[in-house]
Amino acid sequence: MSTTNRATLLTKTHKVLKRTYKYTPTKGDHALLDSLLFAACLENARYDAAVQAFETLKRTFFDWNEIRVSTVKELAEVISSLPDSTDAATRVKGILQSVFESDYSFDLEHLKKQNIGAAVKRLQKLQGATPFVVAFATQTALGGHSIPTDKGTLGALYVIGVINEAEAEAGNVPGMERTIPKSKGQEFGALLHELGADFFAGPFSQSVRDLLLSIASDAKERFPKRAPKKPVVEPAPAPPQAPADSKKKDAKRDPRKEVAAAKKPAPAEKPTPKGADKNAARGAKTAAGAKKKPVAAKKVPAKALAKRKPR
Repeated sequence: MSTTNRATLLTKTHKVLKRTYKYTPTKGDHALLDSLLFAACLENARYDAAVQAFETLKRTFFDWNEIRVSTVKELAEVISSLPDSTDAATRVKGILQSVFESDYSFDLEHLKKQNIGAAVKRLQKLQGATPFVVAFATQTALGGHSIPTDKGTLGALYVIGVINEAEAEAGNVPGMERTIPKSKGQEFGALLHELGADFFAGPFSQSVRDLLLSIASDAKERFPKRAPKKPVVEPAPAPPQAPADSKKKDAKRDPRKEVAAAKKPAPAEKPTPKGADKNAARGAKTAAGAKKKPVAAKKVPAKALAKRKPR
C-alpha cells in the first residue's frame, strides 16, 4: 500500500472511532513502573477491565515484591476478568522480576532523566515487556510519541487494509506516528485499542464487522474465516468378547497337538489269556465259600476237662 492511501485510511479510522468510542484523557504524571504493569494488564483487554484487574492486583497483595514471588497461577486467578489472564500474569511477574534483578528495587523513575531512546532500549530488555507494553509506557510515562499496538489492534488494521499480512505478523505499522500527530497520539491510541479489544474478543461479531466495513468497504475480503466444523464420527461398536475362562482355555490350547492327537490311533485292547475266565470263576466261588463257612468252636484240652469238678 502506498503511503498516501495508508495515511488516508488512518485518518478516516480516527474519525470513525471518535464517533464510536469514548475517550477519557489521562491526567497526571504516571510512574514508569506503574505504566508498564498496567500495560501488561491492558494488552488485548478493554480499558475498564484492565483498570479493574490492576486495582485488584494492588489491593490483593501487600506490595510489588509479594507479586513478584507469587506464582503465575495465583496472579492469573486474581486478574481472571481479563481475556487472557495467564499471559497478563506472566508479563506482570516477568517485569517485576527483571526490574528487581537489575536494580534491587522497584523504582524506574531515574530512566525519565535519560534520553528517550536510551530509556526505551532499557525497557525493551525487561522480561515480559512486549512491544505493546513498551510503547504504552513510552507514550504515557516518558512523553514520547509511540502508538501501542497489540494482537487485536493489528488484526483490525489488517482487515481495514492499513497493513498487509507480513506487517501484521511482524507487528509493524509503517508511517502511523507520522500520520497521527503527537498531540493526538494518546487519543488515537486509546480509541484504536478499544477497537482492537473488541476485535480480539469477537472477531466474528456482526457489530465489529459493520464498524470495519464503515471504514473500508473492501474489508470483507480480509475478514477472518471460521474454521470448518469437523464431522462427528461415532466410534465403531466393540466386538463381543468371550468370557475370561474361555479365553484362558483357548490360550492354553495348542492346535498342533490337537491335530496330532486326532491322527493317533486308539490303543488296541489286550486279548484275554486262556483259562482266565475259569480262574476268575473259581476265585469267586472260593471267596463266597469263605464268607459262608462257620467259625469252628474252640477245642478244650482233655486235662482241663479232668480237673473240672462235677456240679
